[in-house]
Amino acid sequence: MFKNFFSKQNVGENQVFFSKSVDFLKDRLSRFLIESGDSEDTWDELFEMLISWDVGFVTSERLLETIKERLKSKQFNRLDIIKELKNEIQDLLFFENKIVFERSQDSSMVILMVGINGSGKTTSVAKIANLFSNQNYKVLISAADTFRAAAVDQMKAWGDSLGIEVIGGNQGSDSGAVVFDSMEAANARKSSVVIVDTSGRLHTKTNLMDELKKIYRIISRYKKSEEVKVILTIDAGIGQNSLLQASSFLQSIPCDGVFLSKLDGTSKGGIVIAIAQELNLPVLFMGTGEDVSDISQFDSELFVSSLFGEIEL
Repeated sequence: MFKNFFSKQNVGENQVFFSKSVDFLKDRLSRFLIESGDSEDTWDELFEMLISWDVGFVTSERLLETIKERLKSKQFNRLDIIKELKNEIQDLLFFENKIVFERSQDSSMVILMVGINGSGKTTSVAKIANLFSNQNYKVLISAADTFRAAAVDQMKAWGDSLGIEVIGGNQGSDSGAVVFDSMEAANARKSSVVIVDTSGRLHTKTNLMDELKKIYRIISRYKKSEEVKVILTIDAGIGQNSLLQASSFLQSIPCDGVFLSKLDGTSKGGIVIAIAQELNLPVLFMGTGEDVSDISQFDSELFVSSLFGEIEL
């Protein structure tokens, strides 16, 4: 249904953007295998490589500790280390109950988009809406970000350009009421997918977190739990700082996965690994540019194979 990263059938600018990040690590891996050094140098080089790819200090340390434990009773070389690194990344990125977004035309789903201020959430809503609409699903957008100035107008502008209906209220109005009206409208229109844009919030804003819980309760009156998916938007451009904020955010509301936004050519793809390790969440979608079509569903198997596929393991 969706374009996947590194798919031979779907090579476009969004794949090229992320491929630059992948090529960055592949080059480092190749040099790591060619070079030689004593044991301590080897582990230091690997740690520096992971940090440079934005895997993060905590996740990089855990990866190395796991690899060292697996190899401690063996004679090993640098190729053995890379084999274990590949295995560990595969294990981290595997989520048994990962959401499948392919829907039958007679089923319906609500996607609740949440995230901190400035994470690119509203644009990510438009991208997901466009993606479903292009697959001939009847989509409705609930513009429930009534806190940020012009957020509803921005969402309605996206809706007009995409030909998708947007239900919204005025700035400062009750976001719960907007969601209620949206769910009623979705039932009347027989919408297949409802995407709810919520106010960006920090976990320290108790009133906004309570508002988010209220929105979820309203949606739950209309949909079974398995029909509601909560997606956390994370800005790839600010890397590890976004993870710290997201970790605290998750203490207030459970999420099903991540939309990794703003993943352009300058971002390091290792944050995907850190998200899996530190947040215990799968990356579901990636936004790789400003255009509404710059979105792909993340495929962990293709991601790992693209990193290690050309290395003789």
